[in-house]
Order: sequence, then C-alpha cells, then structure tokens
Amino acid sequence: MANQTIRPLIEEAVKFSMKNKDKETTSTLRMAISELQKEEIDKRTELEDEQVIQILQRMIKQRKDSYSQFSDAGRNELAEREENEIKILNEFLPEQLNVEEIKVFINESLKETHAEGPQDMGKVMGSLKSKIQGNADMGLVSKLVKESLSN
Repeated sequence: MANQTIRPLIEEAVKFSMKNKDKETTSTLRMAISELQKEEIDKRTELEDEQVIQILQRMIKQRKDSYSQFSDAGRNELAEREENEIKILNEFLPEQLNVEEIKVFINESLKETHAEGPQDMGKVMGSLKSKIQGNADMGLVSKLVKESLSN
C-alpha cells in the first residue's frame, strides 16, 4: 500500500473549510485534489507522499510565477489571491530547510562527490536531490551549489 498521509489531510481540510464557508481555501484545496487525481489517472496508481509533495511544490512554483507577473503588471488583487493560495498549499508541505541547513548538505555532497568546479554541478545536485528533495526549494539549492562550486 502506498504511503499516504498528506492527501487525507487535504481532504479533511476541504471539509473543514466548506463547513466554515471559506471559499478561497476550499477552492484552492479542491484544485490541489483535482491535480492529484489527474496525476493518479495518468500514472494509474495511488500517489505516495513524495509524489504529492512534488505536485504541491509544482503548484506553488506556478503560483509564485503568476504572483510575480501580476505584481509586475500592477494587478495587486490577483497577486494577493496567488499569495494566499501559496500559503494554503504550503501548509501541507514538510517544514522547509533554511539556507544554513541547506549549506551543510551542500558541503557534505561536495566532499562525497569530490566536486571541484562548475562542471561537477550535476553530480552534486544528484547527490543532494535524494537527500533533501521535498524539504527545500531545489531552485535555491541549485543557486547555492553554483555559488559553492564557483568559489
């Protein structure tokens, strides 16, 4: 049986938000459930928590992109809605590592892979991905690895 703890939490949160007549939360969580169901149909299997986390992170990334576009265009009402959706979705993700914690993992991976320069970026990222994916923004991790390798 698949390791599922996040999805039932989302489904319970939908019920709770419906009872409290919180339309924005209900809408956001229904959208998340819809995305999870679509992925399950495509893969023809139940999603495990790691996959649910990846999907939620992808949804958050899309909303961050929309937020910056709406902000740049002066559409503050829409930007605010995207920001609220990000907050709602973030509640279901594991606590994210801070920059200092990420740097510790990067230093370990640099030693493990014997990385010497930017050409070893792939090796380092591969090593890190298995350790911290789901617990850190991989875009930030990539940026920090680049900085470490160029020093």
